[in-house]
Order: sequence, then C-alpha cells, then structure tokens
Amino acid sequence: MGEKVVAGPFDLSERRHYREKLRKCLTGLERLLQEKRFDRPKNLMGLEIELNLAGSDGMPRMMNAQVLERIASRDFQTELAMFNLEVNIAPHRLGGRVFDRLAEELRTSLAYADRKAGELDAGIVMIGILPTLDRDDLVSANLSEVDRYALLNDQIVAARGEDFALDIEGVEHLTCTSKSIVPEAACTSVQLHLQVTPGRFADVWNAAQAACAAQIAVGANSPFLFGRELWRESRPPLFLQSTDTRPPELQAQGVRPRTWFGERWISSAYELFEENLRYFPALLPMRDDEDPLEVLDAGGVPKLAELVLHNGTVYRWNRPVYGIADGVPHLRVENRVLPAGPTVTDVIANAAFYYGLVRALAEESRPVWTRLPFTAAEANFDAACRHGIDARFVWPRRGRYGGTAEVDAVTLVRDELLPLAEAGLDAWGVEAADRDLYLGVIEERCRRRVNGASWQAATFHRALEQGLTRQAALAATTRRYAALMHAGDPVHTWPVGLPEPALLT
Repeated sequence: MGEKVVAGPFDLSERRHYREKLRKCLTGLERLLQEKRFDRPKNLMGLEIELNLAGSDGMPRMMNAQVLERIASRDFQTELAMFNLEVNIAPHRLGGRVFDRLAEELRTSLAYADRKAGELDAGIVMIGILPTLDRDDLVSANLSEVDRYALLNDQIVAARGEDFALDIEGVEHLTCTSKSIVPEAACTSVQLHLQVTPGRFADVWNAAQAACAAQIAVGANSPFLFGRELWRESRPPLFLQSTDTRPPELQAQGVRPRTWFGERWISSAYELFEENLRYFPALLPMRDDEDPLEVLDAGGVPKLAELVLHNGTVYRWNRPVYGIADGVPHLRVENRVLPAGPTVTDVIANAAFYYGLVRALAEESRPVWTRLPFTAAEANFDAACRHGIDARFVWPRRGRYGGTAEVDAVTLVRDELLPLAEAGLDAWGVEAADRDLYLGVIEERCRRRVNGASWQAATFHRALEQGLTRQAALAATTRRYAALMHAGDPVHTWPVGLPEPALLT
C-alpha cells in the first residue's frame, strides 16, 4: 500500500481481469515455493510505528503534511488521517544488543520528529488511540492528501453500500455511524516483521497467533474512543467495524470480515495468500504490466504486484508478506497486534517478548497449536482486548495428562511465557543484558498489574474524582501521558493521577 496510486473509476470488467491476474500471481508464488527460490535465513526483523500528532492542549492536530515537510526524512511517512504519521526503522539482525540499538535509533528519530512538529505547535504522541479524538475529527475531510487513501476509502464505502456502524460495549457503550473508513485512523499500532523461510513460515505464524493474546494482555494501551471508556484494547473492534464491507445481511450469512483473526492453524504460507483470494473481493483492481509466469520462465523474480496489493487490503492480525530484497524473494510474518507506546522502552520490551516467545513456541517439540483449539486462541485474543492485564485465558496444561485449563493472563505470562521468551532470545543470540532488561519490563508490568491502558483509565478516573469534567479529564490525561512518554521511563513506573498544575489547566 506504500506505492503511489492514482484514483479513478474502474471499468466493470476490471474486477474480472484483476481476479484472473491474481490467480496468475498465486500460481507464480506456488512455483517460487516449489522451486525453493526464497532467501535463506538471515534472522532479520523490522519495526514500524504509527503515531499521533497532538498539540500542547492534548488535542489532535491535522497537519501531517506540514510536519513531514519539516522532518524531511524517508523514515517518516503519512498514514490514513492528517493527525497520523508512521516511522519505519531499518531491518536489523536479531542477536547481540539489537534491542538497545533499536531503542537508541527510535529515541533519536522520535525526538527529532517531535522537535520539528513543535515548530508547528504539535507534538508526537505514541499511543494506541488518542483519548481526545472526537467524531468530528474522524471524517473524510481529514483524510491525508494521498490518492491511495481516498481511493481505498471510496472502494470500501462502495462495497458496503451504507454507513459504517460502530457498536462497542465495554466499561461504557459506544454506538455511532460513520460515512467513511476514517475512524480506522484512530488505531495506531506497532508492526513487527520477521523474515522466515517457507519451511518455517507456518510454525512462526501459528506461534504468533497463539501468542497475540498475551501480547495484548501485557501491552494494551487503547481504553478510550470518542470520550467513552471501552475495551482495554479497543483497536481490534474499532478496526473491524470501521473497515467492514459487509452489511448486516452478509454478516448474518457468515461472510468473513476483512479485519480477521483467521479460522484455523496453517501448514504453509501459500494457504493464507490463497484464502485472501478465495474469500475477499478486490478493493483496488489495478493491474501491473508484468506477467509473473513469463518472468519466472525467463529465470527472473516476479513482483506479484497484484497479490501484494490485494494482500494489503486484508487486515489479518498476523499477516503474510511477500517481498523482494536485492533481487531475491522472501517471506515475512507481520505482527500487527500491538498498540503504539507508551514509551520507547515499552515498545522495545513488547518486541523482545514477541520475538523471544515466537521463536520458542515455534520450536517446541509439542507445539501449542497441536494442543490448543484455534477457537480458544481466538477467544483468548478477544478476552485480552476486553480485559487487558486482568484477562483470563484457556491454555494447554503442562504435564502428562494434557488438556486445557483456564488461567490468569498474568500468571501465564510470568510463570510460563516469560521463561519461553527468555529461551527464545537466547536462541536468537541476544545478549543477556538486553534480554534481562526488556523482559524485566514485562515482568514488572505483570507484578504490578499495570500497562498503558490501566494507567490511562486510573488517571482519568482520578481526574474525575478531583473535579474535572469528562472532556477536561481526557485532555489532562493525554497531556500527562505525553509528558511521561517523552520522559521515557516505562509505564509500570508512572505515578497515577495528575500533578496540580494539570488540574488547573
């Protein structure tokens, strides 16, 4: 979705021709897999973070084009709405002090971007959903001025054929409608990439699916939307509903949503790409001139442009990615589960937990996905989004008798998953100092039962108790969050509540 797209009408025949081209691309992918053309293991990981722009008052600022012009770095780019940016960190090899290097690069990049944004009375806020966003902020007039976003919005709106209905019941209940997909822009996330060989892809993807509930439990950071306190991680239901091309009748028929957890464990990467073609009609049926099969016959590497474009419009929480680097094709698992923030240390701790845990789970002699029903993994994900650090999961029992049992998320992470993550980081060759520092952050969140979402909610309620109105409390919570985020200490150390000057602002 990063390439420039020129918006325009599609001829009625375009979808049929595009479908045929997609099938050709899928055949090309199948041949690449059969011919073992993919890159060898390089233990490469990548990191992308979506960001918000907010002013010193805590309110969103619709000025990403102006801020990007001042930043003038290819590491930063637009996202869906004018209050969004994205920062991309160059791929790194897992091992050594990789997490400390990532943390330093990220701090440097964000500090620079924040200084440039400050020249326009804006600042960078790394948070799952900006608490001060209002419905009037999330309208099509605030789409970023990039053709591909307008085109994607138009196509999803046309496919749905009616307003999008948001209905999320959590601590409070939110119901509203939207005429565009722009509410999806409220969801700012961290995307963790891991390059894998085709032979390891299925194990890594299955492991990531099993792990994502624990990721959310310890990393939730999105409790508010449009002034309502909802789920501890409200991004998944918001993303699903704000991009849902299905009217109620198709939902009742069991048609799959484009924002999708999936429905089964897999045995190959091909299955995910094939499912994306089989279940989801094209939103952007724009064809490339390349014939992938002719390129393969000539000994070349096809771009598979249509397959890549279509794959980017199916929003799996763990997405398969096809790419080419230095003329060699590769596969990646893109983990899209985590919200942004709260601090650089927290983001890197979440990354260390993920990469370590996925490595260990993927290499177990009795993999978790052979002992845990897929429906239970999906239910765990839902429970983590609703309840965050207080969630309870179904998980395979340890010991000879097997089966599953209900377990407190914190107990599971502390007693079973953190030791696995430690072993996984050791297997990657990560130095003990990095391993212990960042997994120690996760351990402390568990010990104190604190994550970004719990801190936001507690600080908001403390502000209400001190006499602030709801909107003032949300704004003050956002300002306090931004100040602590830039100070850099991890969220489990943050004091709950507002300093006296914040109460008077």
